Amino acid sequence: MQQQVINRKIKPFQLVALIFFTVSGGPYGLEPLLTYAGEHAAILVLLITPLLWDVPAIFTVLELNSMMPVTGGYYKWVKHALGIRWGFYEGWWTWIYTFVDLAIYPVLFVTYASFFFPGIEAYRIPICILIVWLSAGLNILGVVPVGRVSLFLGAAVLSPLIILFVLVIYQHGDSISIPSQSLKGVPFSSLGMALYTVMWNCLGWDNITTYAEEVEKPVRSYLVSVFAAFALVMVVYFFAIVTAQQSGINHEVFNSYGFPALGQLVSGRWLGAILAAGGMASSLGIYSAVLLSVSRVPKAMADDGLLPKRLNRLHPRFKTPYVSILLCSAVVSFMILWPFDALLIIDVTVYGAGLSLEYISLIKLRISAPNAKRPFRIPLNTTGLYIAMILPFGVYFIALAGAFSSTPKSIQAALFAIGILLTAEVAWRLITWKKPHLKVKAA
Repeated sequence: MQQQVINRKIKPFQLVALIFFTVSGGPYGLEPLLTYAGEHAAILVLLITPLLWDVPAIFTVLELNSMMPVTGGYYKWVKHALGIRWGFYEGWWTWIYTFVDLAIYPVLFVTYASFFFPGIEAYRIPICILIVWLSAGLNILGVVPVGRVSLFLGAAVLSPLIILFVLVIYQHGDSISIPSQSLKGVPFSSLGMALYTVMWNCLGWDNITTYAEEVEKPVRSYLVSVFAAFALVMVVYFFAIVTAQQSGINHEVFNSYGFPALGQLVSGRWLGAILAAGGMASSLGIYSAVLLSVSRVPKAMADDGLLPKRLNRLHPRFKTPYVSILLCSAVVSFMILWPFDALLIIDVTVYGAGLSLEYISLIKLRISAPNAKRPFRIPLNTTGLYIAMILPFGVYFIALAGAFSSTPKSIQAALFAIGILLTAEVAWRLITWKKPHLKVKAA
């Protein structure tokens, strides 16, 4: 029996692959950055945004996870620090944002598949639904199969990109130069969308902790794997944008047709083909990794009586929350009709609200439980944490303000995201109406 438990846990190198796919999956989806920010601001936005948006999130996640490496991750942290009501908000917001996030990747898969099969967009909906339910089946098999598949897909994503980078360096080795970087001349609305693009391509660091009990030596494994994955993501993103700039590809063409068009420009159809295959692998890998993380949260909330008990049922053979996985997949099947730009704005806006509760929980636990065991501790006192948290909040509100000053569709998406945030209070009132004892516990 003990041997079976050990075999079900993933190892650090598999965790790196899962983290890579949960927060990134490669630069596929980063293509709009050059359109929004232009030659002279793209790299600046790409490098500065993760420092302000991701680094505080990474350190927050590592400290909280070292205190509580449990299934349910961020939901359990917020519940422990701020109470059951705010824990419900955290779980509800993150659950909803992930439906939006998951809906993006089957659509991207079809986009890259169109390189091989022109006209496949006409069959987008059935193909997307097939991807959704195949990924559900893989997740029901358990965390180890998902980790193994992520390793394979990781190689399929990175190999074509490495070939692209090497070819561009070989072709332009003597003339590679990075344009001077400045935000001057970038309209505020474009800056907001550029921020949203980078933020979306780098979010999800807290999602990786929801299956912490299924990871070998979780505290140390997460510490090593998170920093390794972050370094990998930033290196790949930097070279991807520099490569696009050196190639001279038209920004609108790059935005519309992505890395396959870039590969075809650099070295012909063969390179475009393997980059298209890499984009397809990236979409599949991200989808499976994100579904793995979000499917654990409803189970944890159901265990606490905040969602129907049926959601915490485990598969009799694989011991996975199969009802939660099936429910998530059913909802995503209805979300695939949304346009990409709207999904991106809704995704980041709702995610940012949930992330803010994690920052507040970190500071609250520093005050209320200063002596609690923290194998990893951010080297800042409480005042330093307050100051550090201004950085991600600043990026978040600049991006949101940029969306409100952009196109009518962007405004509608931002307003819809705010509406989604308000549904948490509606859901909470319905739950406490049926279960008054929860309201007493939250008081």
